[in-house]
Amino acid sequence: MQNTFMEKLEDVLLPIADKLNNNKYLASLRDGFMVALPLIIFGSIFIVIANFPFLDKILSESQFTAWQNAISPASDATLSIMGLFVIIGIGYKLTQRNELEGIYGAVTALSAVLILTPQVVGKTEGVIPTEILGAKGMFLGIIVSIISAELYSYFTKKDITIKMPNGVPDQVAKSFSALLPVAFTLTIFVVLRIVVALTPFETLQNLIYTIVQEPLTALGRGLPATIVAVLFIQVFWFFGLHGQIIVNTVFDPIWYSLNNENLAAFKQGVELPNIITKQFIDTFLVGMGGTGGTLAVVLGIYLLCRSKQNKEIAKLGTPASIFNVNEPILFGLPIIMNPLVILPWILSPVIITIVSYTSMYLGLVPKPSGVIVPWTTPIFISGYLATGNSWQGAMLQLVNLVITFVIWWPFLKLLDKNYLRQEKEN
Repeated sequence: MQNTFMEKLEDVLLPIADKLNNNKYLASLRDGFMVALPLIIFGSIFIVIANFPFLDKILSESQFTAWQNAISPASDATLSIMGLFVIIGIGYKLTQRNELEGIYGAVTALSAVLILTPQVVGKTEGVIPTEILGAKGMFLGIIVSIISAELYSYFTKKDITIKMPNGVPDQVAKSFSALLPVAFTLTIFVVLRIVVALTPFETLQNLIYTIVQEPLTALGRGLPATIVAVLFIQVFWFFGLHGQIIVNTVFDPIWYSLNNENLAAFKQGVELPNIITKQFIDTFLVGMGGTGGTLAVVLGIYLLCRSKQNKEIAKLGTPASIFNVNEPILFGLPIIMNPLVILPWILSPVIITIVSYTSMYLGLVPKPSGVIVPWTTPIFISGYLATGNSWQGAMLQLVNLVITFVIWWPFLKLLDKNYLRQEKEN
């Protein structure tokens, strides 16, 4: 029965995966994220170190601030500006797929994004805000890097270049050959910036961010809104966008407000009014290895998979996953842009959201008390603390972990089979 299901799953998903993998834009997008992977893993490790659970309670305020200031540059210079590395990677890989010199496509993509980036923070001009070089600007960065690489390739293939005479060193000749294609491409983005500056949005980043925020803001609160929010988070992440930051910007004010209502009721010893709170999201969705409950994926790899690639990714991702940092798994497995795992990636968080909500609605598990538990707190400890020191909170996390594992099971087997085939061919 299992083999029949696996064969049907393979028949449906593998042709789709092959088509997507052969699409130069999607392949360049995937490879661009892989360029950033070493930096993402490095930054993820130092995020855990800087935000180790309850460190702010152990150290004095000044000691904790000094610790954060000493450690945070490691993640600030990598994970916080990962958009830059992805932009360079996409520009390079796409230009390379167009059979041209990849490095010129990479620097053109980077320059195009910087042209469109507002260089002001508060009242200080000439400063580029790092958030726009990170998750917040990722969506625009991806689009611009693809368009700029294609424009550069178009002008180059149309032979709009400066040709140097024979005898000129090869690197010098290549630089002059790239001059006009780069200039024409970047001029288009300069004009685009000027045009957008005349609109109420002022920058393309504001335009994109507003378009994303408005439909989310209209969703309100409650289980249906939370399910939609979770779906948005998963879909954004699948395409390499930091779904948590994008969605939380809209929902955090609502979730924190609900959290505070629960905390006030908890202190007074009366019935807690809300199920959906900030702590609900952080504990029963993010707090299981990171977004999407990927600790279950790591466990599944150890128990089910035989390919070298999967095993190595699990080893790399385990330490960070324990503290709910899952970028190594997202980018290394990969989950991002991988059609073989899109179904469990989107389905499992929705199901555990419904299971968690229903368990609290029926009174099987206490509602979140409103006490803020650090998001890096490992599974079971976080569930226990978030529900007012209740063992049922930890048990609910265990149930969610098992559910996520079962949903991922056939897809991990299929992914592993695919990787094993590739490893044998290579």
